[in-house]
Amino acid sequence: MHKKPNAPNSKRKFEYSHDSKAVYKATKADDDADVKSNGRVTIDDLPEDDDVEAGPALPPDEAEETIDDEEGRFFGGGITNDTADVLDFIDKQDQGEDAKPEKIDAAWLRKLALNFEKKISKNSELRAKFEDDPQKFMGSEADLDADIKALSILSEHPSLYGEFAKLGCVASLVSLLSHENTDIAIDAIEILNELTDEDVEAEQRQWNAIVDAMLEADLLSLLYDNVLRLNEANESDRAGLYHILSVLENLSSRTTISDSIGKETPFIPWFTKRIQQTEITVSQNKQYSAEILAILLQSSSLNRTKLIEADGIDILLQLLSPYRKRDPAKGTEEEEYVENLFDCMTCCADEANGKTKFLEAEGIELCLIMLKEGKMSKPRALRLLDHALGGIDGAACCEKLVEAAGLKTIFSTLMKKHDNQTTAHLLGILSSLLRSLPANSAPRIRLLAKFVEKHYEKITRVIQIRRDYATRVAAVDREIQSEKGTMNKEEREEKQDEWLSRRLDAGLFTLQTADVVLAWMVAEDAGARQRIEELLRERDEGLEVLRGTLQEQLDSMDPTAEDGDEVIRDILGTLIEHVQ
Repeated sequence: MHKKPNAPNSKRKFEYSHDSKAVYKATKADDDADVKSNGRVTIDDLPEDDDVEAGPALPPDEAEETIDDEEGRFFGGGITNDTADVLDFIDKQDQGEDAKPEKIDAAWLRKLALNFEKKISKNSELRAKFEDDPQKFMGSEADLDADIKALSILSEHPSLYGEFAKLGCVASLVSLLSHENTDIAIDAIEILNELTDEDVEAEQRQWNAIVDAMLEADLLSLLYDNVLRLNEANESDRAGLYHILSVLENLSSRTTISDSIGKETPFIPWFTKRIQQTEITVSQNKQYSAEILAILLQSSSLNRTKLIEADGIDILLQLLSPYRKRDPAKGTEEEEYVENLFDCMTCCADEANGKTKFLEAEGIELCLIMLKEGKMSKPRALRLLDHALGGIDGAACCEKLVEAAGLKTIFSTLMKKHDNQTTAHLLGILSSLLRSLPANSAPRIRLLAKFVEKHYEKITRVIQIRRDYATRVAAVDREIQSEKGTMNKEEREEKQDEWLSRRLDAGLFTLQTADVVLAWMVAEDAGARQRIEELLRERDEGLEVLRGTLQEQLDSMDPTAEDGDEVIRDILGTLIEHVQ
């Protein structure tokens, strides 16, 4: 789950556009300032110190300048070369003694924790005592800010996470999210992000220890409170929002937390509003909001239901509609934003009520337009259709696609060459249509007619796809067989997941789906069966190759799975009987 430190980081950092010197905003010390609502101080408000020297050093007195150097013994520093070498050696030795690295262990952590708690208490006391005089507490605020940032080093020592949580420091750090000064809150959020980041080389139990402590301190609610009070017109606040989104991404790696985000906070409605905000160009935070929404939807059925019930399907389709003909510029935030919107929509289309809403909002028609006229949107619309038509609840969407004259579009797309993913989605759509359209219904008759027209050219195309992917999978199977010969039973068991992954990468799922489509046609039409047998004989094959693939697919299914899988198992069993 957590990457090694030297692994490339897929998560981008917030892009600052302001002067990097503006690192910390303290409380505004103006007499008219509203301390409770703002609580910020600027460096200009610091008291003047008349004793501080500024500017270049004054020249030495004339008497000090006139040193006789008749013999040329002295150089710029007034010492010989030999003496300079000796002094340099001594300096290096002194630096070596001072530069001994501090031991980062439990004792060090307790000292750090004590100082951190003291800084929090001192700042809190001074703020309460001098509420109307920010100059009296801004020094303690700067000290607290420095201590918060110093906690960053813990991300390099995740073995201390458990102890850090036991000392109560995690709860104290989280409590700072409610600090009156939003800069303090933002710094705390940034540290929380660093501690939970996927790049931290933490074991799962270490990560769990610190995250559980954060959640117990009401982190999710405090993050949402900060989302409401941050003003994105301000660069610092904009960065703060980005860090909040990043924390949510880190936490969402655990499904139960994704559920909690949707159940315990109003983040889902907030994300829905944020991705709709009009901007001249899509900003980093708008794109990231769409990305986090997609992550939350992918990992939680509860979140998907919540979005669907809030008319999220209609909102997403409206946001996607402008891209039915227009492509976003490549490599921009807008391009990623559109991809994230498609991901959100695809997740919702997997739910039964999501399919219904998708149908009502004319999602099928929009996808067909994208398939005809879109470029960047075309493969994503195809994937969306595959998910909408799939499953035991996809029958209505299947019928709508036929009614909307979508068969012509789907089959004309099938006849062209595509990558593995696009081909899999095309075959998935055909498989869903064959499974879900009622027997002897007008839509099913139209579907079968498309397969048999022009001397079964669509079936010939599916056979070509089958041959291509069977060749790829067979090559990987030979490699695996060779590896098995050098392994014992335990080693083989350990490799099972890796081998399956390699077979899937080679196109196993696409091959299986192609064989399901062909098996359906064998069962449905005598002429189609004859054509399929003819094409298979060209490579000395018969229907047994289809049977073998279907049987492998059936054997790999979990017999204790959900009702939907039970239906698929029954269908596979029936198809196997037809390809005897």
